[in-house]
Amino acid sequence: MSSSESDNEVLMLLNSSDDSSDDTRSNRVYKTRINYYSELDNQEFQLRFRLDKQSVQLLLGEIYPFLKVKGTRNHGISPLHQLLLTLRFYALGTMLLSVADFIGVSKASACRTVRDVSNAIAQLYSKYIYMHSDTEQDFYAVSRFPRVLGALDGTHIRIQSPCSQIGEEFRNRKGYFSLNVQAVCNADLLFMNVVTRWPGSAHDATIFNNSDLRAQCENGSFGNKWLLGDSAYPLKPYLLTPLINTQTRGEQLYNEAHIRTRNCIERCFGVWKRRFPVVALTLRLSLLRANAVIIATAVLHNICRLKKLDDISPEVEIPEADVSPTESSTEETFSTERANLIAEYFHNL
Repeated sequence: MSSSESDNEVLMLLNSSDDSSDDTRSNRVYKTRINYYSELDNQEFQLRFRLDKQSVQLLLGEIYPFLKVKGTRNHGISPLHQLLLTLRFYALGTMLLSVADFIGVSKASACRTVRDVSNAIAQLYSKYIYMHSDTEQDFYAVSRFPRVLGALDGTHIRIQSPCSQIGEEFRNRKGYFSLNVQAVCNADLLFMNVVTRWPGSAHDATIFNNSDLRAQCENGSFGNKWLLGDSAYPLKPYLLTPLINTQTRGEQLYNEAHIRTRNCIERCFGVWKRRFPVVALTLRLSLLRANAVIIATAVLHNICRLKKLDDISPEVEIPEADVSPTESSTEETFSTERANLIAEYFHNL
């Protein structure tokens, strides 16, 4: 299919409706479905669905091949309504019944739609989430920390208890059930790596040590650049952590620059969760569907950052970010890389 044919098909999907009032073969009463793409202005549309109209149009074209397209017979749900229903769910993070009523479908249909669309958006992971090679200059501009590849940290996404047999594995130190999601971002708050499969009880260091990212770093895939992590992570030649005790001016400058630069990942998590409150509230989905939603919203976060869409305040109240004490050793760990950086660079600032 040519590009122009694909664009025309998407425009037809955007302008289509799910009106089946002339269906005389069934006495079932269907709810009215509004074409919000046409009815709302761009500002109101972005508030409700977290993306602007142009981004929704482009996204619809990208996920269309992955969707299980439901036919027009028996009041089938159009691809546009499938996408808008899912975006509305991400915006509210509420019970599926409320989102189903908003779009005009049954709760069962809403559940299947969120599953299908989330899986389809998650298929775009490798296109929008990948390790960038041009991060150094932007990170340097934050706090003059050289050769930074990315800022690394974990965040807990609340979930319901998966089941009685394995539920306690997902209870974190704060006492609630969660997935411990590891992520790396750049200075523009774009996700470059996201790992979602670990239970809330898993330590940040365990997640990193078992990740593909660690293997890539060990293999020298990123040259002489550094990841910046907090003291929960192991100190490595490619992963720098803050000093527990500082004694010299150079060490103090190192810690200050490290903290300010690493703060990019905390800001990234905050922007992501405010735009898509579904990952700030409790995900009442199966583990597989919860993982798909987390990846899908991370992809959408990057799309919004690339499109330079304004940050949007959440429509619903979301809890304050958990600031857990970092599990770390009380003993200072020595690193030649870190010691040389402090001696040769930070002592001379």
